Amino acid sequence: MTASATSPQNYSAYTKQDYRVWRLLAERQMAALKKVACKEYLECLEALYPVISPDHPPKFTALNRKLMAAHGWSIEVVPGFLPVDEFFELLSRKRFCSSTWLRREDQLDYLEEPDMFHDIFGHIPLYMNADYAEFAQRLGELGVRYQHDEEKIKQLQRLYWFTIEFGVMNTPEGRKVYGAGICSSYGEVKHLNHPDVEIVPFVMDEVLAQEFIISEVQMKYFAIDSFPQLFAMVDELDQRWSAQE
Repeated sequence: MTASATSPQNYSAYTKQDYRVWRLLAERQMAALKKVACKEYLECLEALYPVISPDHPPKFTALNRKLMAAHGWSIEVVPGFLPVDEFFELLSRKRFCSSTWLRREDQLDYLEEPDMFHDIFGHIPLYMNADYAEFAQRLGELGVRYQHDEEKIKQLQRLYWFTIEFGVMNTPEGRKVYGAGICSSYGEVKHLNHPDVEIVPFVMDEVLAQEFIISEVQMKYFAIDSFPQLFAMVDELDQRWSAQE
């Protein structure tokens, strides 16, 4: 999870190489996602055009105007991974963390640490969707409320991982993806068809108990049926934990 806020995006620092890498990544993912991404993600991505397009790295100031006008979100520039308590606190205030650096051309297919393409192309579009945006904020609020409860924080991280990062959705058109870790990765899109990959219905207790390793490819995904279901689930979790207090 992407340390405290740093200086804003220095857009003039992007090089011709950065423009080329962004174009290569964006064109490839836009083509790959046409048939596999859920319609909500594709509609949100379209709503952010031309701020997000293959033609240039996105300007955060322009993205913030769009996000703020839609549901009050904005981008928090960070240098790398955040402590989980800071991450959830920012989510609770409708601020999504993003780095400003972009991978090299020889890193198109794999990075150990998320770069701007993952953070922006993968995550940001769905913050234009009301249900998804509210789910993320509520998740952040729970993280703030239970920041001193190690087990609950661990469960919230798992919920985040199997929804916001690697979420899959059942739709009338078939199984689609919405998780940023898939939407920003050409390899993850192809990996979904691996014969050993398991995609199961989303059951809250199973998700909260499912461990994951950040550095390893996913072999199990949990499929929701809609974004309103996400909000209902975090509401259910809130009520369940409040009743235990």
